[in-house]
Amino acid sequence: MSERDPQSAPPRRPAAFRLHPESEDDPRAATVEPEPEESDTTPPPDDGAAAAGRRPPGGQRGFSLRRFSLRRFSWGGVFFAGLGGLVTFAAGLSVDRLIDDLFARADWLGWAALALAALTVLAAAIIVLREGLAIARLGRIDRLRTEAAAAAAADDRKAAEAVVAQVGRLFAARPETAAGRAALARHVDEVIDGQDLIRLAERELLAPLDAEARRLVMETARRVSVVTALSPRAFVDILFVLVSAAGLIRRLALLYGGRPGLIGFVTLARHVIGHLAVTGGIAAGDSLLHEVVGKGLATRISSRLGEGIVNGLMTARVGLAAMDVCRPLPFLDAPRPRVSDIIGEIAASVPAAGRDAP
Repeated sequence: MSERDPQSAPPRRPAAFRLHPESEDDPRAATVEPEPEESDTTPPPDDGAAAAGRRPPGGQRGFSLRRFSLRRFSWGGVFFAGLGGLVTFAAGLSVDRLIDDLFARADWLGWAALALAALTVLAAAIIVLREGLAIARLGRIDRLRTEAAAAAAADDRKAAEAVVAQVGRLFAARPETAAGRAALARHVDEVIDGQDLIRLAERELLAPLDAEARRLVMETARRVSVVTALSPRAFVDILFVLVSAAGLIRRLALLYGGRPGLIGFVTLARHVIGHLAVTGGIAAGDSLLHEVVGKGLATRISSRLGEGIVNGLMTARVGLAAMDVCRPLPFLDAPRPRVSDIIGEIAASVPAAGRDAP
């Protein structure tokens, strides 16, 4: 017994000292404090772990994990999971019954229905796979932006080089970034600071994409302004604004490398709305409205044209927020576009459309 104690003490001693500081005088104290339910065949490291999970001083970690798992439990999720399972089973039984009935009528009808069911299952699996890949791609872009901001803030050359390499692979198939990728490959070894490397990648890779994104935002905002200014129905205005904003978010996501499906687009739209809430998009729109009114523009045009301008400004604000969310790199070297930069063009296009209208 005395020969085995020195061998068993070293792997068990740290756990015993962390859990029971009062046993420092006796190094073998950990070997004589088993719980009643412990077995003699349990390995020594597992003894310490099991004792840590049962004793009050060391059991806080286990309790916190248990509370975390209970906090994530949701009866709403159980309800929708059960409901989805029942609907799936009902659909499967209905299809099975339909195929049996068709086989009873004629064999060729049953085989045709079976082939159609197989094609439906295959298409559903492909759609689910594409949605998963689209969500993963959007998550990758969001992660790249976060890592780039952290690397620039810490001026970490190694982290910045890894981020720039991933951004280059993201736009590897885009012809409009070919010149920027070539210039970046020539100068990447000459840059020492991590922040400067992120700025170089932003300038070389994203400059043409930013110009195209600004053009998309401008055209969409101008179109919304003109259409809502000339539309006779408020319902048509609301519908057109929503459809235009959704289309703008999707086009900006595609421009910056994202390929959102249905679920991915819903997630992206939620991020854009959250970004608007955080950055005060509604307040920005109100301030711009006061600026327009303060300049006397509303006194020279009709109230309907004024509403068109406001709708265009809010659409532009949504587009600029989508640029922030969809962009794989933060705005460091390039100036962040603002709604005030395009207010003049929107305000000029709406009165012109009002004069040309019958």
